[in-house]
Parts: sequence; structure tokens; C-alpha cells
Amino acid sequence: MGDLHVSLDRAAGGMAAQISGQLRTAIRQGRLASEVRLPASRELARDLGVSRGVVVEAYEQLVAEGFLLSRVGAGTMVAPAAAIRSPVTEAAPGDSFHGHRATSPDLGAFPRERWLSALRHVLATMPSDALDYGDPGGVAELRQELAAYLRRVRAADVTPGNVVVVGGVAQGLSLTLRALGSPLLAVEDPTSMRQLPLLRAAGVELVSVPVDGEGVDVAALARSGARAVLLTPAHQFPTGVVLSPGRRAELTAWAAETGSIVLEDDYDAEFRFDRDPVGCLQGLAPDRVVLSGSVSKPLAPGLRLGWVVAPPKIAELVRLARAELDLGSPVIEQYALAHVIRTGGYDRHLRRMRREYRRRRDAFVGALAGHLPEVTVLGVSAGLHVYLELPDGWDERTAVEAARTAGIAAEPVAPMRVAPGPPAMVVGFSRLPGHRAESVVGALAAALAGGASRTLRPYVRT
Repeated sequence: MGDLHVSLDRAAGGMAAQISGQLRTAIRQGRLASEVRLPASRELARDLGVSRGVVVEAYEQLVAEGFLLSRVGAGTMVAPAAAIRSPVTEAAPGDSFHGHRATSPDLGAFPRERWLSALRHVLATMPSDALDYGDPGGVAELRQELAAYLRRVRAADVTPGNVVVVGGVAQGLSLTLRALGSPLLAVEDPTSMRQLPLLRAAGVELVSVPVDGEGVDVAALARSGARAVLLTPAHQFPTGVVLSPGRRAELTAWAAETGSIVLEDDYDAEFRFDRDPVGCLQGLAPDRVVLSGSVSKPLAPGLRLGWVVAPPKIAELVRLARAELDLGSPVIEQYALAHVIRTGGYDRHLRRMRREYRRRRDAFVGALAGHLPEVTVLGVSAGLHVYLELPDGWDERTAVEAARTAGIAAEPVAPMRVAPGPPAMVVGFSRLPGHRAESVVGALAAALAGGASRTLRPYVRT
């Protein structure tokens, strides 16, 4: 295409990822020089023959990565620091969807100024000794702030002593399983495919337990023989259901009677839109529940900051495992997060994003009702994704590719299942501004109008 030399393979899908990948390569190789102004999104979309939303998504991704700058009235241009040649090999279009997961937050909303101010503050005030090797369980200031925050917002039963700072939920789960001696672990069905390799790498044997409209089936869990279970009770991934009060009582009773451990991934707990979120399970049974959370959804996955809240003996084992693994998390970033929480910046950011994500979800769901009424939206109004159940006979993979072509991050549900179920897909709305929902969903409906999605092809797990 013109001077940008963007070439799209329409059969491969993932148009936004193709555009962002080719522009990223051009910047790294110096073909797009520093401060070069790019075409307006509408102009580039017209030239490429794609929807404007696809180009906007590609631009937004590169802005979030620091390759582009976008200013109101000034357009979009190559960032000064980005025009540096790099030997990094680009992934093929579609590989991991270039970070455009259906569960990703709007990275363009990251509070850069607030984070920069926090970094400046801690660098000016933190003692020099704080830069030495410290407690592998995390700096005391952050553990104190996290304990207070989790008590206040998540109704957790927590003190700084049983908080361990980790590099995200994934690492927290790995360390916890290591501390528990790799027990037989029950996981939800369906569940996130991305977690399964790290769970197996921790040496555990997995058994699947079905999820229904009330959450995990506790009776099936009891029959499984597992003595540990991994759950997403605040907003189950991918179905979007919340663990019901009755199931919570059954689960904590099962854990107490059998001496089992519940691994609670506090997934999407910050973003409940239709009502106040329910408290965490850990607050009900602090001696049987290990709570894991992170700032990946509220702020950004790239910060790699999370926490584990565990009974004292398990917390100490997780802390020792962290010491043996890599000696702990980056210190400056921990102090910065503690400052942002302490000064109220974290709460203010969450309130703003909660309002914005609710608007985006409402607009997206409303557009679906108008353009694709045969598709059913399941799950509560929460989180960063919606679970779409497709009509019988529709092919998940075709529908997912149509969604990606329209500029929507989407994933098929069949690979997340053990037991078969109706066709469905997980779709992210966090990067879709409300004013664009009608046009983007309209483009999706048009792509599906030919009936290709209705050709059933069973998904074969590999």
C-alpha cells in the first residue's frame, strides 16, 4: 500500500495484527523514520480496504508499545525513541494475536503521568539501602499497602506478613503449587488454556471439574479426588459466571472437611459493573484459601506485579520458593505501586476505568443485540470480555476469524473445554470505544452474513 508498503493476507485473518506487525518492522528497520507522520486511520483504512476500526486498533497497539505517538490535532507519528534498528525477529501474523487477547485491558489508558510521578517520588525519597537485595517476599511498604487495600476492597483476611509479592498471577500459582508439593489439582471446565502448561510444568496432575450457571460443581469436585482446586470465582473465565453463595458455602465446607486448599485467582474482581463485587473466598476461609491477584488488568500486564495471600506456613514456603527462583521482584516498581495505592491514585484510576469499561461493554452488547440477535451473551456484566454462545451449527473458528477481521479480539472456546459444549467464543471489548461499537459489530455481522460461520466443523484438540 502506497508509501507504507503494507501488504495484507486476507486469507490469514488478524488484519490489525498484520498492520501493526508490518509498521513495527518498518520502524525498527528505519524505513519509517523518527517523527514521520502516518496517514489518518480513515485514510489508511480506505486505502487498505479494511474497516477504520482495524487501523485504529493497529495504531493503538503501537502507541501502547511506544512505537507511535498520537496527539489530538497533531495526528499519529513515529515516536523519536522507536526509530532504532532492532534484530528482533517478528512473529508471524496471528501468533499469539500479538498480545491482542480478549482479556487484555486498554493499554492506552495506562496512567503514564501518575506512574511517572510515582517513580520520581520514590527515586527521590527511597533510601539507598533499598536498592540492595531485599526480602524476596516483597518490600514492606508494598505488602502493607496491599494488605490494607485487599482488606478494604476485597474483604480479605490479610496482614502484611502473609502477603508475598510476585511477578503476576502465573508466577504466584507456580510458586504456590511448588510449596504445596504439587498435589492433584482440579481446574474448571472450561478454563484458560494459557495456564495449563505452567500448571503442568509445576509438576501437578490435572483433573477437570465442570462449571455451570452457579460456578464450579462442588459435588463433582468432591468426587474427583483432588485436594486442591484452582478457581476464578469473581468472574469465571471464560463463561463469566460468578460463584454463587450456595456454592461458596459448599466449597469452603469441602475444603475444611477434606483438608484441601483452594487456589483463588481473583480474576476481573476489580471490574463488576452491575453491582458491587462480592468479597473474595479468602475472607471466608483464610486458613484454606490462597488468594492470587495482580495489576495486569487494572494497570498493565507488562508491569509483572502481583501478590499471593496465603496462610502463614504456605506464605513462608512461597517466599522461600521465590528466593530460590530469582530473589524477588524489582524494587523501584514495588515502591512506585505502593505510592500509587497510598496516595489514592490506584483507586481513582480504577473508578475511571470501571465507568469506561461499563460504557464500552454496554455499547458492544447493545450493538450485538441489534446486528446479531441470534448470538447469546452469557455471564454477568463484569470484566474485560464477554462470552458469546453461538447458534447450533456455527463454526467457532470461522466466527473468530470474522471477529478479528472486523478488529475485535476473539478466541474460540472449544480448546478451553474437556467436555463438549455448544459453539462459543470469547470476545474482548476493552479496546473498543463505545462510539465505534455499532460500526465494528456491523462489520462482523456483514462478514458472517455469507453463512460461512454456519458450516459446522468440529474442533480437534491438539
